[in-house]
Amino acid sequence: MLLPAVIIVIIYSYGPIVGLAIAFQDFLPANGWFGSKWIGFGNFEYLWHMPGVLQVLKNTFLIAIMKLIVGMVFPILMALLLNEVKSMVFKRSVQTIVYLPYFLSWVILSGILIDILSPSGGIINVMLGHLHIKPIYFLGNEHWFRFILIASHIWKEVGFDTIVYLAAILSIDKSLYEAASLDGAGHLKKVWHVTLPGMRPIIVLLSVLALGNILNAGFDQIFNLYSPQVYSSSDILDTFVYRMGMEQMQYGVATAVGLFKSVVSLILISVSYFMAYKIADYRIF
Repeated sequence: MLLPAVIIVIIYSYGPIVGLAIAFQDFLPANGWFGSKWIGFGNFEYLWHMPGVLQVLKNTFLIAIMKLIVGMVFPILMALLLNEVKSMVFKRSVQTIVYLPYFLSWVILSGILIDILSPSGGIINVMLGHLHIKPIYFLGNEHWFRFILIASHIWKEVGFDTIVYLAAILSIDKSLYEAASLDGAGHLKKVWHVTLPGMRPIIVLLSVLALGNILNAGFDQIFNLYSPQVYSSSDILDTFVYRMGMEQMQYGVATAVGLFKSVVSLILISVSYFMAYKIADYRIF
């Protein structure tokens, strides 16, 4: 029963590893892997001296860390607030509304954002116009673009993580709340001394595991929203690889960047799983 799945994994996950040889070649598609000239670490040296590479690395880490932080804070706050709601109808309605964007692709959400933030007819700029404020080109302004990335990331992802944290809250022993009430604890003290400590294992687990994906700053989101005007603040490793490989046909350089990212991600994932085991007692097998 496992054989078909194993074959698919070998073909699509292990087979492409052969292509990593391109990172060490002056690769020409016409010559293939075996006919292209081997240049050792030449692509990596060329990459290191390329202008803008350090900015790309900075953008990748900065955007990923910002998403990591807000991806922890907002779902926890949302879960705590929903947990205090007594009306199940209202609670379920809010859960559905915040969870819905998670099922939509970035292609659809980006189209919605582009319409909403349009400097000519977008609803945001129309409202600013009524306040006698000049239209703002949000997606073409490098100072606004990162804020749009983080806000839209919250819009799409907060619903899923909220459900996870709500499940963690429901697993907390209710007798702890009763004991806290007998000790005279108010609402906020119950949250601080009972709810948050009860959520701590899942908070630690999700945050530590997220460290392994810190270089994945969101290709789908950025690719569908960015433009050359905001490259200085939004260009990340994944979009850089796309332009190098697909647009400029520098396959060796693009593969070298991808290999560098994969090695760093492997190290981070290994460290994060080790930390998850030590801190939250999480095991893969």
